[in-house]
Amino acid sequence: MRMQNKSIMGLLLGEAAGIGPEITVKALQNDEIRNDATWVIIGDERVWKKAQKTAEVSLSYKIISSPAEANSNETSVWFIDLQNIDPSSIYPGEISEQSGRETGKTFKYAVEWANQNELDGIVYAPLNKEALHKGGFHFQDEIHFFADLFNCKHGFGEVNKLDNLWVTRVTSHIPLRKVGECVTKESVTKAICFAHNIVTQANIDPKIVVAGLNPHVGDGGLMGREEIDEILPAIQELRASGFDVDGPFPADTIYLKIEEENYNSLVSMYHDQAQIGMKLLGFHRGVTISGGLPVVLTTPAHGTAFDIVDKGTANSGAMIQAMKTAVQW
Repeated sequence: MRMQNKSIMGLLLGEAAGIGPEITVKALQNDEIRNDATWVIIGDERVWKKAQKTAEVSLSYKIISSPAEANSNETSVWFIDLQNIDPSSIYPGEISEQSGRETGKTFKYAVEWANQNELDGIVYAPLNKEALHKGGFHFQDEIHFFADLFNCKHGFGEVNKLDNLWVTRVTSHIPLRKVGECVTKESVTKAICFAHNIVTQANIDPKIVVAGLNPHVGDGGLMGREEIDEILPAIQELRASGFDVDGPFPADTIYLKIEEENYNSLVSMYHDQAQIGMKLLGFHRGVTISGGLPVVLTTPAHGTAFDIVDKGTANSGAMIQAMKTAVQW
């Protein structure tokens, strides 16, 4: 039985050809973040050292072979060196089969330690889906990959958080042309229930608003009947059972509605419907949470930013928020 006053959090560097290692280094410069938990970095020390050089930062840490060896009384930053990615063998800002393969394997190690109760949560820098796919991990997106590693079959989903706003969606990483057929009363009900459960888990009373699918929420069926036939019936049924949920409202003014009426949770119909507003309001503060899994997993709500790799200019704000969110979970 481990005796720790602080949570032991796995910290993964993400896609090695992206900005992940750099923003992880920069985030750990923050004294509050560094001292909030015992951080166990899992990755290749050569990638880490290169990132420190890029960020012009020098951080002290100790090498261990498993999270069970981490002792918060000695230091708050530990490193498990997998020696699996030589940074000289990959090109910055380019998709790499090797990096995708080894990044996926790194997650397998982290989840195994989490399943053994050696990690209380996992924070990871941005991944690249194409690299993971080329590396042999053929999943729709990260959360389906994580769910497979944890052997979770249902009840999981992706959540975005910006300050006090929690955002979920009925559909996620699918082609836009398939969205309409996936918006059903059942899928809307499931998304609202998931949002309710996640926000409740964060010790917040859910106040949920739901976006429509069609322009002007369908204009009474003239521009589509999904609001009438699928979305509204789901909302009405859940409201009758005690949920604090309203909608559907036009997506183009939904964020104004949130601000005016103090909703803390938004259920959108598809990915970009919510993400455009979220990233406009706080690109460097947004967090993605993999909800419904045995431990919390968080990451910045942005990508690998291949265009600015190795320039030392990457902003670590969202990584800091991802780390804070995981510790507070």
